[in-house]
Amino acid sequence: MKTYLLGGLAALALAAASLPAMAQTVEFTIINDSSYDLHYFFTTPSNENSWGGDLLGDTGILESGYQATATIGDGSDQCLYDFKFVMDNGAELIEPAIDICSLNSYTITD
Repeated sequence: MKTYLLGGLAALALAAASLPAMAQTVEFTIINDSSYDLHYFFTTPSNENSWGGDLLGDTGILESGYQATATIGDGSDQCLYDFKFVMDNGAELIEPAIDICSLNSYTITD
């Protein structure tokens, strides 16, 4: 009986070790405390080289002085993300290596 139990536990541990890390969906508040409207908000895991889609999507614009909920649900298991904000004056702000796993809100300022 002990042999079967130990063999079963070893098989279970091996199976768990071979599973990929769980993908996460993270929500946080974006606060636009700048003097410009935010037109685009892109993210990417810091270990990748291409931006994902615009998180503002159909909502379009996050006006100066307002806030909105952002959701990152791209299937990644990474915590460090780069953010790219494009303002209505064409200015781009890139913030590298933001820890989204512990992020409750992010404030954009001038």
